[in-house]
Amino acid sequence: MAELTISSNQLAAYAAYLHTEERSPGTVEKYLRDVQAFARWLDGRPVTRELAAGWKEYLHSQGYAPVTINAMLAALNSLLRFLGREDCRVKFLKIQRRLFREAGRELTRPEYERLLMAARERGQDRLALLMETICATGIRVSEVRYLTVEAARRGRAEIALKGKIRTILIPNKLCRKLLKYAGKHKTVSGEIFLTRNGTSMSRRQIWAELKRLCQYAGVESTKVFPHNLRHLFATTFYKVCKDIARLADVLGHSSIETTRIYLLTSGREHARQLDRLGLVL
Repeated sequence: MAELTISSNQLAAYAAYLHTEERSPGTVEKYLRDVQAFARWLDGRPVTRELAAGWKEYLHSQGYAPVTINAMLAALNSLLRFLGREDCRVKFLKIQRRLFREAGRELTRPEYERLLMAARERGQDRLALLMETICATGIRVSEVRYLTVEAARRGRAEIALKGKIRTILIPNKLCRKLLKYAGKHKTVSGEIFLTRNGTSMSRRQIWAELKRLCQYAGVESTKVFPHNLRHLFATTFYKVCKDIARLADVLGHSSIETTRIYLLTSGREHARQLDRLGLVL
């Protein structure tokens, strides 16, 4: 088989391929970042099965978490499949299924409420409403653009992402707040959450605004990112309905196993459950 050296043209073609596959903007950005890191590590060497496996060992030696390594390998394997070199694909690290979520990554409801209060006190009405919208509907940050004036009037939004279309319901109170915000900013149709230039808010911009808010809300920045608002929605929704299949549909998951990750209890709660067993006499 002919040698394969990863070029900038191949990476550009791979980026175009990801877009045709209707991957979310966040996924495209991450996959490209990871395969570019692999290309830099190769430093002009041709791709071989041994070198691909060597990159996995390199990531491990650099102290990357196993979950992070597997995510980077997923990007690499996707690139190798695109380039017709599946013979070089790398096996993932085997990770035991986690039983609980680390406390340093879990956003609690009181912390969420502190973030909302801080945003409102600082006059960041758009950010406060955006947090409420993600947390009350469970949408992904890449799906915010589907929250339109028309959707708020209907009380539901049609979301087309990852080759699937799903309908999410918007709570009545949130609909009223969205329409009031749109009216205040003279937005009569289309997307509600826009920049001053009238363009869609980017994932990076939303992330940055949330991170800056942390210091004013007194919440650790490691807990504050858009996806954790989706996690808070999932855990709150499940406590009410106790139906994981229904929650999977609401979140747009193809597999209940993915939804299960969202429902991990905190380490503190897991410890309480062990104490309640009463097996230490």
